Amino acid sequence: MRALIICEHDGKGIRLGSRSAVAFANAVAEETRGSIECVLLGHSLAAVTQDASTYAPVLVADHPALENPVADRYAKVIADVVRQRGYDLVVAAATTFAKDILPRAAGLLGGAMASEVIGHEFRDGRLCFRRPLFAGAVVATVALNAKPQIVTIRPSAYPAASARPERCGVTSFAVDEAALPKKTEFEVLQSKLSNRPDVTEARIVVSGGRGIKNSEDFERLVGGLADRLHAATGSSRALVDAGITPNAFQVGQTGKVVAPDLYIALGISGAVQHLAGMKNSKTVVAINSDPEAPIFEVADYGLVGDVYELVPQWIARLNGK
Repeated sequence: MRALIICEHDGKGIRLGSRSAVAFANAVAEETRGSIECVLLGHSLAAVTQDASTYAPVLVADHPALENPVADRYAKVIADVVRQRGYDLVVAAATTFAKDILPRAAGLLGGAMASEVIGHEFRDGRLCFRRPLFAGAVVATVALNAKPQIVTIRPSAYPAASARPERCGVTSFAVDEAALPKKTEFEVLQSKLSNRPDVTEARIVVSGGRGIKNSEDFERLVGGLADRLHAATGSSRALVDAGITPNAFQVGQTGKVVAPDLYIALGISGAVQHLAGMKNSKTVVAINSDPEAPIFEVADYGLVGDVYELVPQWIARLNGK
């Protein structure tokens, strides 16, 4: 089986989630005696190409028209690559990047798609995928009946691939700018710069929930503890809906799925939708004033109390006071 990995990057190297997609594709290729390649889309990709080539052979679609990830253009290029090179399997990490682009590519290719894959197996020689349903309450095993097969992988489900001892080959893929869709144009990217790690890639995540009353308190309590632990910050949907935290912070069924070494839940009750996004964390620590809060059912360590009293004490101890 020939697999193509759609690699997400930050202009310097490929993202950690894409390395998990590489690990998945490697496993499938080994079991089918197949091969893998990854594709990079964008502009001025020299540094990214060097990094990606330590994990797999690389196809590079480098063109000024692809400088920004406009979904319909990226989908067209991906579909062209798959058709021309005859891949059986197209893989990407289950991120907002892939959720925007890959279904469009699947529509152009006419293949079959499975999202949020957390495992795979072969049954009678047929590749099957495991994916969660109903906020993780059920795990379904599915087989795709069309080609190419197109899947997104939850990064938390597969360990990130390690770099190879030698760099792999790099091939350029010609982009026909005249054939690219032009109905969508990139205007501007608005984002808040942060020195904290991305919530999907951090080893430690500190999240706040309904127990946090406003954005200033979120930054003081959740952000303050995260900074002491060199952690990322996350939040429940309640804070996003209240305008206290941005969408990018949301952890849960309709947000980001994380599986850090340590997940600290501050004032989070533990609704099933939130648990779906963090229950695979290796260690969970929870502070909540309600001793019956569902979060304590999944927590390895729980403390009943007011986050406004306990978190400042925790920060003070970390500061040596």
